[in-house]
Amino acid sequence: MNARYFHPAIVALLLTCGVTWAQDEQLNWNSLTDEQRQVLSPLEESWDTLSPERRERLTEGAKRWSEMDAEDRASARERFQTWRNLSEDQRTAIRERYEQFQRLNPREKARIRDNFRRFRDLPADRREALRERYRNMTPEQRQAVRDRLRQHQRRQIRRRQTDRPPRH
Repeated sequence: MNARYFHPAIVALLLTCGVTWAQDEQLNWNSLTDEQRQVLSPLEESWDTLSPERRERLTEGAKRWSEMDAEDRASARERFQTWRNLSEDQRTAIRERYEQFQRLNPREKARIRDNFRRFRDLPADRREALRERYRNMTPEQRQAVRDRLRQHQRRQIRRRQTDRPPRH
């Protein structure tokens, strides 16, 4: 290797390693706050074996936990218990849907969130009736419903755009 390129490559490698080592040091057990250590105490023995990415995610989660009020914590516990009760296949399907959602453009994400909010705001009996009706549909019928919803939303968007007053 040409000495002219070798030196910068070594410097870049050392800087990269230094950053990684610094991140690892920042995330060692003793560098956590007392509150983070309390929340993460079940992981104390295995903390050093966790990847830096996993430690970072857990540290952020502990920070969010410490900022929650009692009601939010109870809700989070309930969601976590629900998650733990799912089969591995169900969890995998949820992760895959989440990844699909993350790949959507912002407009599609907003459309899905809006639909969810409208569904969530329906009375419980109406939500259950819609769920049951959807469960009883064939895949083709389900696709037709999704297509009709998209068309309806596009019309609403166009209508809103044409109803806007002109900009000055």
